[in-house]
Order: sequence, then structure tokens, then C-alpha cells
Amino acid sequence: MDMKQLAELMRNAGVVGAGGAGFPAYAKLNMAADTIILNCAECEPLLKLHRQVLARYAREIMLTLEEIAEALGAGNVIIAVKPAYREAVEAVRAHLGECPKTKIGFLPEIYPAGDEVVTIYETTGRVLAPGALPITVGCIVYNVETIYNVYRAKTENAPVTHKYITIAGAIKKPCTLKAPLGITYGELIEMAGGESEEGTVIIAGGPMTGLVARKEDVVTKTSNAILVLPKESPVVQKRVTPFSLQIKQAMAACCQCRMCTDLCSRNLLGQPIEPHKIMRAAASGVASDPKALLGVFSCSSCGICEMYACGQGLNPRTIISEIKGELLKNGITAPLGLSSAGVDSTRAARTVPMSRLTGRLGLAKYDVDAPIQDAPVLTRQIKLMLSQSIGAPASACVAVGDRVKAGDAVGMFTPEKLGTGVHTPFDGTVTKVTDRFVVIKTNA
Repeated sequence: MDMKQLAELMRNAGVVGAGGAGFPAYAKLNMAADTIILNCAECEPLLKLHRQVLARYAREIMLTLEEIAEALGAGNVIIAVKPAYREAVEAVRAHLGECPKTKIGFLPEIYPAGDEVVTIYETTGRVLAPGALPITVGCIVYNVETIYNVYRAKTENAPVTHKYITIAGAIKKPCTLKAPLGITYGELIEMAGGESEEGTVIIAGGPMTGLVARKEDVVTKTSNAILVLPKESPVVQKRVTPFSLQIKQAMAACCQCRMCTDLCSRNLLGQPIEPHKIMRAAASGVASDPKALLGVFSCSSCGICEMYACGQGLNPRTIISEIKGELLKNGITAPLGLSSAGVDSTRAARTVPMSRLTGRLGLAKYDVDAPIQDAPVLTRQIKLMLSQSIGAPASACVAVGDRVKAGDAVGMFTPEKLGTGVHTPFDGTVTKVTDRFVVIKTNA
């Protein structure tokens, strides 16, 4: 299979980055790559699914990576994984003999090891320039489940219709389920035994980067976790504080201690992001250092600055995101041609250990096993969002009353635009179609 055939396979199957960003997998393929990296960092506390999927399907994933490398002429495949993920590591080692291009690249037990800038540095020693894509240093980075979906598309002609998702936190039976796209969070919470505490809030995604969600929200191709946490949890409180109050808090309390910058994972790798200077501008209302403000484009939104570093409980990451949004709205984009300032010589002493982060967030008691389950998850209705990746939304290709079968496309991509299609996980009847979603009454 050559690169063109591989790209067509990925796009037709609707394969996108399953780690959260949702970048269409086909668009990463590039003959300039010499190294393919499988990201199994399991970046945030409480998430389990990536290591579990790798442990269960290591051979399938590794052989698929070898085929991708062969199609691109890349000589190296690196499985980026933490030593603590023993089952996944053992599964990979068991099949290294079949995969001559593949080796294990151990990641440190730090956050955010899964940020691709960090992953590339830790496994290859290569440093990305600010705003640069991994291909500029010869790398392509894929998530574990993404490659498993490529395997299924290649061997079973199966489009992406399900998503592995960890249900954890204040849950009676934490688990990782193979959830059909379009099922509600509330249904999955009930399948995990329901809440174990009263007065909880749902966080969709990890505790560092996830967002407050509702039980009515539905699973998409980028869903990784449903966390149920007490409303007084610092994870929740950070997300419910109004932005106007966050600015006032910055004006009143930011002492310019630099801790947000000193622990910034991107700054430590030479990226021009200095959160303390952005906080200074926000607190004073004066943008006297425009170069510092442009540093927002190097922010990974990992959340270390506001969830871990700031002793005053302020919110640099949220303020940075707002500033970035305003700049983009006004036509200001990331400056081009910047070079890295180089890796900070004190970086090793400033990285954030996962165990300490988990404790700081008050999540240690929830850090328990969440066994993976492949048993069918059924539901009477699904709501398939037409935008499930970076790029243009899919266009509905069904009408109310149409009968569909599992695997059928309900949303088609536009060939000349970045994006992928959307497929139904169940047989059923279409009951509603809008420009944002398709609702199907299932036969499940």
C-alpha cells in the first residue's frame, strides 16, 4: 500500500486523532518523515484507555505502524510509553521480533509527556521550533487508538463507529468502555454503576484539559474520558469561575513570581511562551510587550500554570486561551520563522511528576483500576455530531425516514477540504437531520 492508498483508506474510514485533538489521520502522512511515533503517554491523571488498548492489541497496532512506515519510506517506529504501563510494555516486547523498524522509547513519569512537542523531544532528542509541525523534524505522531482504527479499516473495511472511553472519578464501577459514537454521557455513567457521591459535576476529558459537560452530551471520535467529580474539587472550581472574576483575581493577586513560566512545559523546551508576562499584561490592562502576547500561540493549554504552578490559585491558561482567541478573531496569527531558544538546562528539575500532580488535584483516591470492557454497549438512540475533527464538518447525506445499517456514512466529507466523514455504529432509522447532527433511532 502506497501513501496515496493509505491516505484514501484513512479518510474513507473517518480516522482522526483519537487522543483529543482530532486531526484527520490522513493529513499527517508525509514522505519527508523518517520516524513514526506512537504516543502512549496517557497524559492526564485517571485516564487508562490508551495503555489498555495497546496492551490488548499490541501486535495489530505494531504491524500497522510498520506498514505506515514502509509506505512513507520511514526507517524508524518508536512506541512512546511509560515503564509503569507494564502490561502494555510486555505486550509490545512480545512482538518486537516481527517489527524490525520498531523500538520502545520510554517516557518519564511526568506531565504533559503526551504533548507531541514533549513526546518528540523525550524519544528522539529533536526540538520543534515554535509553531512548527512534527514533520519539520522528520516525525509523525499518532495516538494508540488512531492506529488501531487504521488497522480495522485495513483488515475489516471498518469505519470508525466506536470510541474507547474511561469513566472514572466518583463512580461506583470505574471502567473503560467501547462506546458507540452518539451515545450520551449519562448512559455511560449508568453503565459504570452511577455516581458514588452526591453533588457531582461531569468533566469531559482529562482533569487538566477537560471541560464541564452534561449528561445529555454525546460521545465523539475525540472523547477520551468522562470524569465525575465533586463540585468542590479544584478541577471543577477552576472551570466554573467566571472569566471576569479571573481577570480581577489576576489584577489583585498576581505577584509576578514567575512560577507559571518556570514550570511551563513548552517554555522549558525553548518555546517563546512566558505566562507571567501575559498575566502582567492582563493585570495591568496595558499591552506594553506585544512580543510576550504573541507567545500565546506557543501555549499547549496543558494547564500546569493554573492547575499546579500558581500559588495564588490564578488562571494563566484560561487567560492565555482568551487572548489567543481574540488575536485570531482580529486576524493576528502565530509569527513564522521563529527558532527555539534551546532546552532549559534546569528542565529536569522543573518537570511535574504525575504522582504529585494527581495528589495536588485531590484525585489520588480516584486513581484506581478501570478495567477495559469490549462487551457491546447498546442504546435506543444516537446523536451523531457532524463535526468530530479538526477541519470542515461533514455534510449530512441522509434524510429523515432513511433506514441505515451499521457502518453506513451519515455525513460525507468535502473532498477539497480538510475533514472526514461520520458513520453510524448501529442499524436504525433517521429521525432528525440538521447541519450539526443526525439523530438515529437504533435497532439495538
